[in-house]
Amino acid sequence: MAKFRSGLLSLRDLLATAWPIILVTGIGFAIAYQFVQPAPPRHLTITTGSENGAYYPFAKRYAEILARSGVTLEVKTSSGSIENLQRIRKGEADVGFVQGGSLLPPDSGDENLPLSLGSVYYEPVWVFYRGAQAVSRLHQLDGKRIAVGAEGSGIRGLAVQLLEANEMQLNGKHILPIAGLDAAEALQQGTIDAAFIIAAPEAPVVQVLLRSPGVHVMSFSQSEAYARRFPFLTKIVLPHGAVDLVRDTPPRDTAMLATTANLIVRDDLHPALASLLLQAASEVHGKSGFFQKAGEFPAYRDHSYELSPDAERHYKSGTPFLQRYLPFWIAVLVERLFVMLLPLFALLLPLLRIAPAIYTWRVRSKIFRCYGDLKFLENDLRQHYDPTCRAEYLARLDRIEEEANTRNIPLAFTDLLYTLREHINFVRHKLRSLDAVAKQEPAK
Repeated sequence: MAKFRSGLLSLRDLLATAWPIILVTGIGFAIAYQFVQPAPPRHLTITTGSENGAYYPFAKRYAEILARSGVTLEVKTSSGSIENLQRIRKGEADVGFVQGGSLLPPDSGDENLPLSLGSVYYEPVWVFYRGAQAVSRLHQLDGKRIAVGAEGSGIRGLAVQLLEANEMQLNGKHILPIAGLDAAEALQQGTIDAAFIIAAPEAPVVQVLLRSPGVHVMSFSQSEAYARRFPFLTKIVLPHGAVDLVRDTPPRDTAMLATTANLIVRDDLHPALASLLLQAASEVHGKSGFFQKAGEFPAYRDHSYELSPDAERHYKSGTPFLQRYLPFWIAVLVERLFVMLLPLFALLLPLLRIAPAIYTWRVRSKIFRCYGDLKFLENDLRQHYDPTCRAEYLARLDRIEEEANTRNIPLAFTDLLYTLREHINFVRHKLRSLDAVAKQEPAK
C-alpha cells in the first residue's frame, strides 16, 4: 500500500511538472494551426473560350494531367478573355486563359482582382489583307473594312488598342465583329479588306489565309515601337519559308507582334493547386515551337496582372521538394503535418530537456520547506533562547519532524528525507545542551 501511494504521489509530481509543458506546447500548436492551409479541393473550374479556339484543347490536356493527381478540372467555354476575367473575379471559375493585354472594365473595382500564374505561350498577331499594294503600317488600313473579332473577345480588345494607337476610325461601318474561319471566308470573298487573327501558325484559319490567292500577311515595319508602347507585346519573326518550304511561304522574313496566353487565377487559389497547374503548364507548353525555345514557358511576361506569390516561389525554386518525390496528395499531407509538428521540435523538445530539473526542484522543495522552519527555530534558539519556552521549542521540533515523516518522497530522493531527520536530531540535541547549561547557572 505504501509503495502504491509512493508511486501515485510520484506520478502526481510528474503530472504537476508536465502540465506547464503541455500548456506551452498546446499554445504553440494553436498558433501553428493558424498558418496551416486547409487541404486543397479536389475540383477546379477552368474557363477557356469557344470549343473551336486554341484555349479549349489546352484546357482538356490540363484536365488529363491534373486527373493523374486526383484533381478534377472542369472545362467551361466562354466568349473570350473578358468573360474569363469576370468569371474568375466573381468566383465562378478558379482559373482561366486570358490573352495578354486584356483588362477588366475600369468600373469593376479593386477587390478580388485575379492574379497571374504567368504566360504559357506566344499568341502571334496576324493581320491579313487583300490588295496588290504592300501594307506594313496599320494606318494604311484606315477607312478599310476590318474584322476584329466578337465583342468581349481578346482579339477585339487588342485590335481596338492597336487601331486607336494609329488614330483610326472605329465606327460600326469599318470595324466588324467577325472572327476565325468566318473572317477568312469574308476576306477571300472580298467582303472585308483586312482581318485580325490571333492563332498559332498551325491553326486552320492561318493555314487557309496563308495559301489564299490575293491575301497577304502584314509585316510590321514598326514592330519595335509597338513592343515598347505595349509591354504585353513582343516582336517575333516568322522566318522565310517557315510555313511551307516547297511553296516558299512566307516569301520573306515577316516581322510580327505576339501577345501571350496567360493563366489567370483567383486570389485565394490553394498554393498546392497553383503549383500543380504550373507543372501541367510546363508539360504542355514547355516544348519548342515556331516562336519559342524549349523551357521558355511558363514565365511571367505579361505584367497586366500581379504575379501570384505561389507562382513567384515556383519560378524561383521549382516544384516543391516533396512533390518531386511523392504523390501529390501525400506530399500535401506531409507539408501540412510538418507545420503542425513544428511546435513539437521548436518547443516540446527544449522543454523536455529542462523537465528533469523542474521535477527535481519540485520534490526537493518539499524538503526545503521543512528546512526553512528548522533553520528559523535554530536561529531562535541561538539568539533568543528562553528556558521557560522549552515546551514550545519541543513542540515546534515535533511538528517539523512529523511533517518530515509524512512527506511522501519518491524513493530516488529518500536520502534527502533521512538527512533532514538527522538535522532535526541535531537541533534537538542542541536544545538539550542549552537546557543543561540553563540548569547549571542557578546552582552557581
